Amino acid sequence: MTDNRTRTSDRTATESHEDVDYLDREVNIFKPATPFMRDHLRVVWTMFAAWALVVFGPVTATAIAPGLMTDITILGFPLHYAATAIGAPTGALVLSFAYARKRDQLDEKYGIDHGPDATNGDEEDAPAEPAATDGGADQ
Repeated sequence: MTDNRTRTSDRTATESHEDVDYLDREVNIFKPATPFMRDHLRVVWTMFAAWALVVFGPVTATAIAPGLMTDITILGFPLHYAATAIGAPTGALVLSFAYARKRDQLDEKYGIDHGPDATNGDEEDAPAEPAATDGGADQ
């Protein structure tokens, strides 16, 4: 039951996405004009908030409670060092993967294809054969 509703919703999103002329739409980061823009902006803001928390959280916590962040140790390192040196870069990497996954889900929901044959289906619009690295000369 839920799958049918989800598929119908996805099909509707794809169809409505294809009907939108994005070149005529105003791009406003605070008031997105299309459903795709709203969904994408929601993902961007969520990831940005998580990134700010992961990267600046340990530094802020150390400024607020330096004794606590120094007294607690992880693998022999003070918490402020471990969180900043290990947690922040790892968190940023995980957020990068999470963003890519969410963006792929959005692209699938709205029927956006970034593949090499993502043209209108016309043979004339198909990408040309890859050129040889020596300037395109075949020998």
